[in-house]
Amino acid sequence: MRRTSASLVAGALVAALAWASGPSSPAAALDPSAGVADLTQDINQILSDSRLTVARAGVVVKSATTGEELYASDAGKLLVPASNTKLFTSAAAVETLGLDYRFSTTVLSTGRKAGAVLTGDLVLRGTGDPTMLAEDYDALAAKIAKAGIKVVTGRLVADDTWFDSQRLGNDWSWSDETAYYAAPISALTASPDRDYDAGTVVVAVAADGGKVKVTTTPETDYLKIVNRATVGTETDVLIERQHNSRTVVITGTVADPYQEWVAVDDPTAYASSLFRTSLAEHGVKVLGQTVPGAAPAGAKELAARQSMTLGELLVPFMKLSNNIHAEILTKAMGRKVAGQGTWSAGLKVSTDYARANGVQVINMRDGSGLSRRDGFSPGSIVRLLTAVRGKPWFDTWYKSLPIAGNADRFVGGTLRSRMRGTPAANNVHAKTGSLTGVTALSGYVTSADGEPLIFSIMLNQYLSASPKDIEDKIAVRLAQFSRTATAEAVQLRAADPGTAGDLECSWLKPVHC
Repeated sequence: MRRTSASLVAGALVAALAWASGPSSPAAALDPSAGVADLTQDINQILSDSRLTVARAGVVVKSATTGEELYASDAGKLLVPASNTKLFTSAAAVETLGLDYRFSTTVLSTGRKAGAVLTGDLVLRGTGDPTMLAEDYDALAAKIAKAGIKVVTGRLVADDTWFDSQRLGNDWSWSDETAYYAAPISALTASPDRDYDAGTVVVAVAADGGKVKVTTTPETDYLKIVNRATVGTETDVLIERQHNSRTVVITGTVADPYQEWVAVDDPTAYASSLFRTSLAEHGVKVLGQTVPGAAPAGAKELAARQSMTLGELLVPFMKLSNNIHAEILTKAMGRKVAGQGTWSAGLKVSTDYARANGVQVINMRDGSGLSRRDGFSPGSIVRLLTAVRGKPWFDTWYKSLPIAGNADRFVGGTLRSRMRGTPAANNVHAKTGSLTGVTALSGYVTSADGEPLIFSIMLNQYLSASPKDIEDKIAVRLAQFSRTATAEAVQLRAADPGTAGDLECSWLKPVHC
């Protein structure tokens, strides 16, 4: 018999409950073989799409209730995961650092205060906080002024030594250098917005009379703007920072307002420039120059700011697939475990954690998945997703995953325009992943019977436009899976108008995120 729409709704209502309490005990009432043959046939049919003829496709589906593997195709093959890498990074970070972990940014002095004069250096020290905004640096400057300091005879020392000096991942493409999703990593950084896109500035253009007006968020003179754009009948503009420089060149025509997130060349210098400007605005004059360096032993703390907790940061990190958060957390793990804020130390923590939780096929080159040398098998991803269900922090982590078809950016995240109007909507909690020729979707879904399922779908080396709809069809079919009834055919609703099919929202921030 066919399943009614009412029963599909009822199945969706129990989705949240199915995952709330972590691991489930095997249910004696379930017939292990019922419905599996139909599911296998349907997934095979979906994967027979001609776009995958020359591609590689790995899919694994497992019942979290019985432990049964419901479907497997190339389960052990090493595939490029893209942002599915963040599943491993985030889980290792929560386990290693804890949900209550906070980044700190402090201001210290190396000299003595006599009246309104501080004789010595002022030190700005960071530990990688990606949530620092210009207003937070301003608040630190206000505290220095409130302490009665008007003149600093020494230098402003920017201490980013909590991490090493390697700013970019070994395998990152040079052509991504100025892109916000590949911004350089530093222990001192700043974000322009509450998506916390650390190490970037928003550059906006608008037609203002007969000229193109350029503004930045935050307001800063750190970037050198070369505006060659003209007012036109349409907006066709390029905003691009030149290689290894602070110069942003703007060309093209502007009719309607447009903005672009631009990665800075040196996040430490950028953050310290924001702080120095705020000091001046609060009447604090630093006589010396801004220099990089480490706070000496015995430096006295004058002001401090603590970030939100890691548990809270998981939301913008995972929902919006923030690459910079992943890399900062990777180095933070290395710093805690090995005393080294490096990629190599942090990746060892993530890899060791994955292997301790049953993952066998793994190659981690960064924390975000931006590297094309990252490699996981779909079977390994499912093993990780199974293992973390037993962790005390699972509920918080699970809620941070994007939720299919939920239009709220901080709920649906990178899945907000996908699978709307289907049994997968507000049911599938999963991490997306996108690179050219790579797409992945891995996570959790509750079946039509209320049975919790774990899945990983990895599609690599296709030459067509992105086959994300294939992922969606499989996820919807899993939401329909029943051991007692036949699934209905469901027509997928198209994504929001204007959403590019090749890339997830996190790669297209100015328009879609």
